[in-house]
Amino acid sequence: MTGRTTPLYKRLPSMALKTREVPAPCTPPLIILQGLVDQWIHTHGVRYFDPLTNMAILAEEVGEVARIMARRFGEQSEKTSDRSKDLGEELADVLFVVLCLANQTDTDLQGAFDRKFEKRTKRDALRHRENKKLRD
Repeated sequence: MTGRTTPLYKRLPSMALKTREVPAPCTPPLIILQGLVDQWIHTHGVRYFDPLTNMAILAEEVGEVARIMARRFGEQSEKTSDRSKDLGEELADVLFVVLCLANQTDTDLQGAFDRKFEKRTKRDALRHRENKKLRD
């Protein structure tokens, strides 16, 4: 990371990450999650997988979410072996890999989310309310 500033998630107090206390005054949640994942990788995972491997893992995890959605909420029948799968856990797997990719590419995910959310809010202020297809 020569010539770059240290990502915010790496500057959080490690104690706050270990205890999962929210650093004062109010650190945005994605920054905290990026820090937790980074700390976990360096404590338990040795190092990050390379970005292309993580991209393949992300595709695999999204596929697991898609399988649950298609069978539980879609028209496909759910196999007995799939009934015990937890959608929340599969979504958390997706989030974990996304956080890994953000960390290893020095992406400020919170900043990107905030900018995108503001853009969507401005762009879609009336768009969905005026969409006749969304009315009951």
